[in-house]
Amino acid sequence: MGWTQNTTTTSSAAAPADMGITATVEGIDVSSHQGNVDWAYWWGQGKRFAYVKATEGTSYKNPYFAQQYNGSYNVGMVRGAYHFALPNNSSGATQANYFASSGGGWSRDGKTLPGALDIEYNPYGATCYGLSQSAMVSWIRDFVNTYKSRTGRDAVIYTNYNWWSTCTGNSTAFNSTNPLWVARYSSTVGTLPGAWPFYTFWQFTSSPIDQSHFNGDMSRLTALANG
Repeated sequence: MGWTQNTTTTSSAAAPADMGITATVEGIDVSSHQGNVDWAYWWGQGKRFAYVKATEGTSYKNPYFAQQYNGSYNVGMVRGAYHFALPNNSSGATQANYFASSGGGWSRDGKTLPGALDIEYNPYGATCYGLSQSAMVSWIRDFVNTYKSRTGRDAVIYTNYNWWSTCTGNSTAFNSTNPLWVARYSSTVGTLPGAWPFYTFWQFTSSPIDQSHFNGDMSRLTALANG
């Protein structure tokens, strides 16, 4: 995760539609690039939640997933898994099922966040994966509907304003159901994609690791985890 090509989610469990930050919880997200993570170190840095890459497309699983997902949990963090979408690879339903069966599940234990769909710039080719805006919206709907049928939770959507505007036509189809995790590396969150009224997570930097604010205090993060 980490939209490196261009510039710039969210639930009733988060704070109201205030672009300013009042209470926040700090967290990180990791993938195989980080290898075995020193979770005690990041806990000491004040990080209290983590998202861990589980899958990509329908053939990739993060080889460090167990160390990262279980390690963050064991140190005390609230953690969740994310899936990197390849919409030109297979249907949204197929990828949601692959994700849910490969680490992206959910349980109401107060420590497990709903799975996240990482949908952004294509690192392998055409920015919008060769899909029209309407086809992209349909693909995302297929994914989130299938994920909800598998887990009972609305998936978090990770994206940024520029990609979402370009590839979905700035669709508003998900802003009342799916928590928004917005990527914008700046001192302010900026205009949110898709007319989401507020963000749930804001990834604000990738240095020295991807870091995000949760838009609320620890009790709200626990509420999001519990559904």
